[in-house]
Amino acid sequence: MKEFRDRVAVVTGAASGIGKAMAERFAAEGMKVVMADVEAPALDAAARELEDKGALVYPFLADVSKAEDVEGLAKRVFDEFGEVHILCNNAGVAGGTGLTWDSTLADWQWVMGANLWGVIHGVKFFLPRMIQQGTEAHIVNTASLAGLISGPGLAIYSVTKHAVVSLSETLFHELKLAGAKVHVSVLCPGWVNTKIMDSSRNRPEDLLNKPEEEKILPGAEAMEQMVRGLLAQGTPPSEIGQMVFEAVRDEKFYILPHPQYTNMIRTRMEDILEERDPTYTPMI
Repeated sequence: MKEFRDRVAVVTGAASGIGKAMAERFAAEGMKVVMADVEAPALDAAARELEDKGALVYPFLADVSKAEDVEGLAKRVFDEFGEVHILCNNAGVAGGTGLTWDSTLADWQWVMGANLWGVIHGVKFFLPRMIQQGTEAHIVNTASLAGLISGPGLAIYSVTKHAVVSLSETLFHELKLAGAKVHVSVLCPGWVNTKIMDSSRNRPEDLLNKPEEEKILPGAEAMEQMVRGLLAQGTPPSEIGQMVFEAVRDEKFYILPHPQYTNMIRTRMEDILEERDPTYTPMI
């Protein structure tokens, strides 16, 4: 995609972090940016911030885990603008850490609802219309480095991110075979300076665990503090936003912002091809 001015971008999870950075970068190109998020005060604040910079932004409150919310978002956007040129299925949460067999069904439902079903809903309700409009368009699905490698303690998160990678790869092939003008990218970042560790602030009440269901693993608090430290020192979201813009411009499929983890990805692929046991290397 080479033309951006006056075109329409839709970004979910746009109130903070990578989503907000994407919205800012597309707005800087003169795009009309629909900012969707589940957190109303943060969404309003982020939209005002971009508007103060002269951006054309349209905040929309939506829970991507709910089909009716994303369907409503798509209807509203297409009714208003007629076309969507960039869709970033970015909204996501971190949760369900700990041993796989200790995770509750509520943990699975919450994380999969945002991280996987959010992408599925975006594809379901936006992509057919983006194909039909017959113009150049692009979808960016946010996965994670955890969608390319696996390690202990992150089963639910990793499952969702592996699924997003596979979904995106499948879309790539299908869009090519269909001769569609829609391109796709999958974003797989490592440590980025976001508030993802505070995702539980938006966890629905009906998906909260009961106190007796919470399993606190030995060393869990120290691990959490270490992860928070790594995130605080992580890549600024603005740099990820720039990489996403470049990927859309250049029609690049895999977006891997952290080349320092390339060897970990390569080792996993070699483990598969050599039919050997999985190698575990901590992401620190």
